[in-house]
Amino acid sequence: MTSGQSTFCTIKLVTILLDRAHELAWNDAISHNKLSPMSRVRMPAAKHHQVYSTLLKEIQNGRWKEGERLPSEAQLVVRFGHSRITVGRALRDLQTAGVISRKAGAGSFVRRASEGARFSFGLLIADLGETDIFDPICRGMMASPLAREHALIWGSATIDVARGDYTRVDIAQGDVALSDIEGRGERAWQLCRHYIERRVDGVFFAPVEMTPVAGDVNHRIVRALDEAKIPVVLLDRTVTPYPDPGYHDLVGIDNRRAGYVMTEHLLRLGARRVVFIGQPNSAPTVDAREAGYREAMFARHAPLDQLEGVRIDPDDSGAVAALLRARAPDAIVCANDRTAGRLMHTLRRLGIRVPHEIRLVGIDDVEYASLLPVPLTTLRQPTHQLGEVALSVMLARVAQRDLPARDTRLRCELVVRESCGGAGGVGLSLAATCWPVPRTVSTAGVVRPP
Repeated sequence: MTSGQSTFCTIKLVTILLDRAHELAWNDAISHNKLSPMSRVRMPAAKHHQVYSTLLKEIQNGRWKEGERLPSEAQLVVRFGHSRITVGRALRDLQTAGVISRKAGAGSFVRRASEGARFSFGLLIADLGETDIFDPICRGMMASPLAREHALIWGSATIDVARGDYTRVDIAQGDVALSDIEGRGERAWQLCRHYIERRVDGVFFAPVEMTPVAGDVNHRIVRALDEAKIPVVLLDRTVTPYPDPGYHDLVGIDNRRAGYVMTEHLLRLGARRVVFIGQPNSAPTVDAREAGYREAMFARHAPLDQLEGVRIDPDDSGAVAALLRARAPDAIVCANDRTAGRLMHTLRRLGIRVPHEIRLVGIDDVEYASLLPVPLTTLRQPTHQLGEVALSVMLARVAQRDLPARDTRLRCELVVRESCGGAGGVGLSLAATCWPVPRTVSTAGVVRPP
């Protein structure tokens, strides 16, 4: 694989290969550590993983050069204070990951860089840095055991695996600014053209949103990739709105269920006038979340005039104030955490207290959700696992291109913080959440999410 004259950076994916059950449990514990400041309990990492991580970091930082011999197992036992079995397991993991080679009687040596990767995959994410879930999804791809010997071409950013941070890469796109919403479509199209020119083996595509021309751009991109016979795996969202399933694999969450779960949570806490808020020109995922909201409201026999979602700019104080006057909500379901965070600041400017006057929830559980002025109740996307699954779906598609297109939806987790009024016992009784219903309709039991 050659870089040619492209300005993209090709990154060899260094993989952490651990016992799978331990890795998922460890990642889950790390995620739960963000649940609330009052309940932070960190699961200690396995001893062999501590040795593995330390040696891997030192190799990446250049302490141990290519071809150089690592300290012996006996020396590492003394250094880390762990058993020889533990140290040996860490070294085997490094060997399996392709980081070191081990020679009987000679020791362990830092492996020289491979001459090339088996497959190269492009990431076409024009909204990277603006849609918060894609950063951890991409990290999940890199950490996947399946990533070994493959390369990732990052269109709008490159990752320094050793340092774990991002650096912007300039791309040839005339006067289009990376932060210009109107330039998103052009940026995405140019990334697509670059990937076609490089003849990548597949493209992970997050369809463009937040621009009026998103639909045309997205169809143009997938059509070009299809004509170039480059497999596509969609991340998070579809190209076409419901009910058209499209013709490409998709990895994401059940967005309709997400909207249902968050709305029902507010209803259970006593909210009666729940409003759904999204931004204009959002992705089809927002439509699905709004559908889930309407379904939850309808299941509780809400008046029909209260089932309509609203699309506004959450930073627009005038528009938000007008909504509050017209609908008088006591709770708001936001399409995502970014909308919820911006709306929370607008409500504060308007003198509205969260959650005392309006309960507020989001969806995604991005990194800053617990750091907002009022920690945000939200639905946690399993972003790391989404990245892993996306890579496995892509490899399956490359191996057998005539497979039917499939949707892979991962389950999410409700994370309750202060913004919904439920973390501190602010909620009302469940009986208060039901509207009057006709006598012929049974109100026994509670509707559960599917």
